[in-house]
Amino acid sequence: MVQEQASYPVTVRGELTKPPARGWWLLKWFLGIPHYIILAFLWIAFVVVCIIAFFAILFTAKYPKGLFEFNTGVLRWTWRVGFYSYQALGTDKYPPFTLKSVEDYPADLEVEYPQKLSRGLVLVKWWLLAIPHYIVVAFFQGGGGEDSGGGLVSILAIFAAVALLFTGKYPGDIFKIVVGMNRWTYRVAAYASLMTDQYPPFRLWDD
Repeated sequence: MVQEQASYPVTVRGELTKPPARGWWLLKWFLGIPHYIILAFLWIAFVVVCIIAFFAILFTAKYPKGLFEFNTGVLRWTWRVGFYSYQALGTDKYPPFTLKSVEDYPADLEVEYPQKLSRGLVLVKWWLLAIPHYIVVAFFQGGGGEDSGGGLVSILAIFAAVALLFTGKYPGDIFKIVVGMNRWTYRVAAYASLMTDQYPPFRLWDD
């Protein structure tokens, strides 16, 4: 069961290859602590990179590639941890400690590097144009973005985990919705982080 981005330049993959263990999800808040600590520092760097990229795009119409790859890596790492923990609870495989893509991990994220970005859009897309999406993402994620928890995504993931506890199966429809809402969130994150000029679609799916 795979949810994968097709045409938008942000690809979010989540694969439910087999049901996670019935009760393991109760400990993932603790097991994820090393990742949460590292991600706190990575997201500080992410914001700094966004500020640098803002001026680079404004003057050169280009996002410095090394910085772009770093921020893509932060989004990727965040999604892997989220998929393991309470953004999806979709796997028991522990997330790797790396910014790079890991082929055999069941969750991954890619952002297509843009050869040129609009100097005008960089002034407005991250706040004004993205406002409708921020409202939707706040509903999905609980008001604080992709690693805040407490929103509909986490509620559905925990509901699925409770169903898994009693039935041994992760409900497929819930998995599809959870990954779809996360996909929406990470598209908006990339757009608001100036990594693409293509406006995020208002849909969970790719078709």
